[in-house]
Parts: sequence; C-alpha cells; structure tokens
Amino acid sequence: MTTGTAAPRKYKVATVSLAGCFGCHMSFLDIDERLLELLQHVVFDRSPLTDIKQVGPCDIGLVEGGLCNSENVEVLRDFRAHCKTLVAVGACAINGGLPAQRNHLDLADVLAEVYRSRPGLAQGSGIPNDPELPLPLNQVHPIHEVVQVDYVLPGCPPSADAIWAFVNDLLAGRTPHLGHGLLRYD
Repeated sequence: MTTGTAAPRKYKVATVSLAGCFGCHMSFLDIDERLLELLQHVVFDRSPLTDIKQVGPCDIGLVEGGLCNSENVEVLRDFRAHCKTLVAVGACAINGGLPAQRNHLDLADVLAEVYRSRPGLAQGSGIPNDPELPLPLNQVHPIHEVVQVDYVLPGCPPSADAIWAFVNDLLAGRTPHLGHGLLRYD
C-alpha cells in the first residue's frame, strides 16, 4: 500500500489554428522555459507541441484564427464540443482580423483576380476546383458567430506574457485580467 498525497490534478489544454497567420501560437511558444513550469499543471491535447490532430475532452481550448472556409467551421464546432472553456485568442478569432479585410470584396472577384487574371500566371490558369478543397465562405467570420466563446484574449498577436498571465488566471480559477502593458496590436 502506498501512502502520501495524490498528485494534483492536471488540466487538459488544447489549441487550434484556423484562418490566421499562426502568430498567436508563436506567441504561445514564446513562453519559452515557462512552458516547463506550465507542464507541471497541464497536459496538452491537440497543440503544436503534440501534433495531435483530433481533440479529446479538454478543460481549456485556445482558438487562433477566424473562419474563412467550411473546414474551419467544422473544426471549430468539433473543438467547442470537446472544450469546457473556450478562449478566442487574437484579433482573427475575435473579429476576423486581417483575413476579414476581404469581406468588403466579392469572393468570386477575389478568386478570379488571384487565379485567373494576376500577372505571371500560366496560360489557362483557373480557380482550383477539387472536391478535397474546403469551400470558401463568402465572408471571414469571427468564431463567436458560430460557437459560444467563454473568454477573449485580444492582441495581434497577444504577447507571451499576456498568454502566460491569462492561462495562469484560468488555471487558478480566476477571471483573467490583463493589466496595462500586456495588450498589444503589433
């Protein structure tokens, strides 16, 4: 029989990147050696640290990027279904960010410009039309338009220090609060 105290519960954390630049994930990785400290309190499910493609049941889900195609919507809905707490991380997840700059343009015109009439294209170039490609949405959407979001972590991208403070507040059971100097839009 073993005596002693049980190991403290570790929270399960997952991340996903949708339509964005992956800058929020890079800021997360910029936590650097603090990741080792974080690993004392969490187990990572789907994330750049694990390369797991499907998400399992999680305590905290961090979503970077907005929604620009049908696959983004499908991945987000599945992710939300598996996460107790969902955090929209960065401008793209919160308001569509830079990808939403195309929202004032007609999607057919954008596709034609990029794949048919842009200088330097090969003769006869056309818009990709493969059943394996996800269908583009007419507009880029922030994630709260499709699923319930519990918290937002603003920034473009949020700094490593902001992510660190935010996640530690969540793990401690506190409502995250980012003071002056932790919010930035580079």
